[in-house]
Amino acid sequence: MRLRSTLLALVAAMTLALGSLVTGCHSTAKPSSVATKHYPIRGVVVELDATNKSVLLKHESIPGFMEAMTMAYRLSDPTVMSELHPGDKITATLVTDEDADGPTNMRLTDIVVIAQARPDYKPTVQYHEPAPGDSVPDFALLNQSDKKISLKQFRGKVLLMTFIYTRCPLADYCPRLSRNFAEIDKSLSTDAAVYGKTHLLSISFDPTYDTPKVLRSYGGAYTGRYTQEQFGHWDFAAPTTDEMEKMEQFFGLGVTPGDNGTLQHSLSTLVIGKDGKVVAFYPTNDWTTDEVIAQIRKAATA
Repeated sequence: MRLRSTLLALVAAMTLALGSLVTGCHSTAKPSSVATKHYPIRGVVVELDATNKSVLLKHESIPGFMEAMTMAYRLSDPTVMSELHPGDKITATLVTDEDADGPTNMRLTDIVVIAQARPDYKPTVQYHEPAPGDSVPDFALLNQSDKKISLKQFRGKVLLMTFIYTRCPLADYCPRLSRNFAEIDKSLSTDAAVYGKTHLLSISFDPTYDTPKVLRSYGGAYTGRYTQEQFGHWDFAAPTTDEMEKMEQFFGLGVTPGDNGTLQHSLSTLVIGKDGKVVAFYPTNDWTTDEVIAQIRKAATA
């Protein structure tokens, strides 16, 4: 009886220990954390799959996420498929759910057709993709000094222009463009002759938030001169909301609301010649400052 009691006690102790171990494992295990992330994407529609409600897209690289490739993506809103055709060039937001194992459930939303393949199809809004030789319309803006300016006033100079917004959280998008512009501005300043024939312009597509005061602070930070900046060679400006829509359409810029006051957007950077015509158009952020400086110098000395 004593032996049996001892064995029962050992079994009970082992059961209790195993129970504690199992309980301990369950109590320390953490559920996987899933984060929803958004990436601007730009590409050409290759094929539409109505059965799977997806689109095969040949897209450009997505900095910090994936290289350029052709891949099928599900549409968040399948009804958009009726507005898409093979060959259409689009901008969109790629939404993914990401955890420790990587991205899953990738889908497209906020799709904007910026260049259509079928001439018989006419979307509500027509987007133009700038090409060398295109005459740039005149657009009115309000700059960091609370002064009205327009694109026309820069005729006679080579204008390097891009679109940004000051709250952009993606380091490879607006902040990268502004850093590149700062580098270009500094480089051009070493040649007085070229510097006098050129100008830089960063246009915000968030005119409600990006007031002259906000743009002045943002611009001074990127030039490094802060409150001492005179903005003689680089303007930061924003159009009215109505004017912004026209600019988005002409410069092939897709902008849609994001989460927490952010904006999902494509990119659009241009070198505009002294005659007001497009010299070069960069729809991505993979251009280098050296190649853009070379374009500017060539146009300035022409």
